[in-house]
Amino acid sequence: MAVWPVGLFGSEPADTLGHRLQEVTVTAQRKVADVIPVQTLSGEELQRLSSNSVADALRYFSGVQVKDYGGVGGLKTVNIRSMGTNHTGVVYDGVELGNAQNGQIDLGQFSLDNIASISLYNGQKSAILQPAKDFGSAGTIYMQTRVPHFADGETYHARAAVRAGSFDLLNPSALVELKLSERTTASLSTEWVNSSGRYQFRYRRVNPAGEIAYDTTAVRENGDVNATRIEAALHGTTGAGTWTAKAYQYNSERGVPGAIVNNVWRRGERIWDTNSFVQGRYIGYCGRWTTLNHVKYAFYRTHYVNNDDKQVKIDNLYKQKEVYVSSANEVEVCPCWRVAVGCDVVWNTLDADVYGFARPDRLSGFLSAATALDLPRFKLQASALGTFVHDELKGQKAPSDQRVCTPAVCASVLPFANADFSCRAFCKQSFRMPTFNDLYYADMGNAQLNPERVTQYNVGLLYDHAAAEHFVAALRVSVDAYYNKVSDKIVAYPKGQQFRWTMLNLGKVDIRGIDVSTLLTMHVAKRTNVTLRGQYTFQRAIDVTAPSDNYYRHQIPYIPRHSGAAVVNLQCGAWAFNYSWIYVGERYNQQENIRYNYTQPWYTSDVSVSRDVRIGTTALRGLLEVNNLLNQDYDVIINYPMPKRNYRFTLMVEI
Repeated sequence: MAVWPVGLFGSEPADTLGHRLQEVTVTAQRKVADVIPVQTLSGEELQRLSSNSVADALRYFSGVQVKDYGGVGGLKTVNIRSMGTNHTGVVYDGVELGNAQNGQIDLGQFSLDNIASISLYNGQKSAILQPAKDFGSAGTIYMQTRVPHFADGETYHARAAVRAGSFDLLNPSALVELKLSERTTASLSTEWVNSSGRYQFRYRRVNPAGEIAYDTTAVRENGDVNATRIEAALHGTTGAGTWTAKAYQYNSERGVPGAIVNNVWRRGERIWDTNSFVQGRYIGYCGRWTTLNHVKYAFYRTHYVNNDDKQVKIDNLYKQKEVYVSSANEVEVCPCWRVAVGCDVVWNTLDADVYGFARPDRLSGFLSAATALDLPRFKLQASALGTFVHDELKGQKAPSDQRVCTPAVCASVLPFANADFSCRAFCKQSFRMPTFNDLYYADMGNAQLNPERVTQYNVGLLYDHAAAEHFVAALRVSVDAYYNKVSDKIVAYPKGQQFRWTMLNLGKVDIRGIDVSTLLTMHVAKRTNVTLRGQYTFQRAIDVTAPSDNYYRHQIPYIPRHSGAAVVNLQCGAWAFNYSWIYVGERYNQQENIRYNYTQPWYTSDVSVSRDVRIGTTALRGLLEVNNLLNQDYDVIINYPMPKRNYRFTLMVEI
């Protein structure tokens, strides 16, 4: 038998299939590790990171590039292994978030306040029982919210927190969990974020001759945000399964900070977002048969205004609807062999008060078949996904329908009797349609865009040792080498304004890289633990479309060759100290890797200290964070300066 701490070793989140694991340790027969490379942040480690949002937390994963357009309310998207944001699936409580308009999920909108765990899978999740659509992404982020659990005699939990800090930040939140019956629980989570987004930054630019063109200090304007989030959930069990129903509402008004170019310091762009969805999930068990079913309705409303005097006035309203139905079923043929089939249907529509807007409708179908072979020292999974897409336009001719089959094969083996060491590999093809904006948006859409296809290869080694009672309680080291081949890659560049894009087919991209991830937990003394986490990524992502291009075999924009992160956490009784460091190497902000397009490396250091106090049944926590401790000037995206040193204080009460 082996014992290891929950969440430390990248295992699948405990709530993924509706089973709640509440103890600090889990005891189980140790078999082969995850077939697909996975990284996980959960529990206390996740809460103590200096992160405002899910996007901030993902910076600590290897192979991930976070595009941050600055400030509390700036757009934040994630790119996994240089394949592009649109190849990244984002799953919230088991159901993938959709955005048929531009395919990008702004992860800055998702707070960590109610998140229990975040997992990142390259390829696909190590489970054959999942919605068919989940097989289609080249990489997937899984966000799992907190599920109520009550000890004997408990009928409710309540938690209130308030965060305050730099940039006039005020962020109160509350959570209430109720035990309605022995089989039913309910939860309500609310949050308000308000910030002026004003911070000082240094604006310094050097021309290709090495002369200083600009060097001044200014204040970031139009980066304010006023947002509210409320989500309610019901969780229940039946004699043969579990079910969950959730309603989610997010409203925000944000300024769009805009690029600092030509001595323009303030933009007149603003966005109002209303994101709402209701979704349900049911997992049923009957002997060797398991069924997983989802249903969802989502409505997204975006109001975009540009009042800049030097630009064309814009006041547009976009309305997006989505209906999603999914059913997946798994049968255990024998103890070591399982098969599964799934079917998803998604309907998307987009409307806008823009003259001549295409008003597209898209009907997508997904059919999946998968099988898994589990032997004591060998695990094999194979799947195939059929994707069927049909677009309709109001008064215009739509592109041809798409019918594509994308297979995947993955395996993991224990080469030695020592179960701590394993080898893994996978090969996968994926496919994604251009979004509505890619194809149809006026002045920027390109109806001639080709669908984007990716082939992924990955081989990796994992050493995963756990000994809860020893000085070294946990040691995990993983190394993965990968090769991704992208055909007709679609890249979105900001076109002067953050909300608008120009779409290009880069043609072919060759991506080779290495991800290294380490974790070490040590029992230094009684009630004193030290956890060290480190990630490093090397990527060579080059354009190989045509030898005649000036940028042939050049690194594609904003992809660094070298990047990494490190986290040190010291838990000493009721006190906790956390230090985190993030590094992103040199990059180029355009296709040609010339001096004029060079973007300097950047790094930041964040520290935090917290203290827990318990008074009877009431738990209190105070947390002080100092972000960008060394007061670095840096841009994640060129001309979008990031905040310098800033502070945040959190006070939380839980009963």
